[in-house]
Amino acid sequence: MPNLRRGAALALATGAVLATTSLLPGSAAMAASSPIAACGGGSYHVIDSHDLGKATIYLMYNGSTNCVVTWKDSSNTLFVTANIKAAGDDYYQEDAGHYSYYAGPVKRSAAGKCITWGGVYDMSSYQSGWEHCG
Repeated sequence: MPNLRRGAALALATGAVLATTSLLPGSAAMAASSPIAACGGGSYHVIDSHDLGKATIYLMYNGSTNCVVTWKDSSNTLFVTANIKAAGDDYYQEDAGHYSYYAGPVKRSAAGKCITWGGVYDMSSYQSGWEHCG
């Protein structure tokens, strides 16, 4: 019988750990309240956006840094991405996954350069041309 008690205690401890880890970042309780809040709030403001039907890609700027967030209209686990690239970069800055609320933020300072930005929600996608130069 001692092994049975140890097994029950281990199962209870494992359940407690799993319950605790469900509150780590990424849970609904930790989600940002808006696209601007996802970028860090403060002086970010929306300078462009693109509607994907049930999500919107937002391009924001704070005077020195561009930030992209793809914001879902409702919580779900459909695939979502946000990306940005400055002229001359080899790779996109991207965040992608089966997130509940949004992808991003992805940020890029691009003083004196054009950027391309975009994202994906489920089967819908958008990628801008080279724009917002400066």
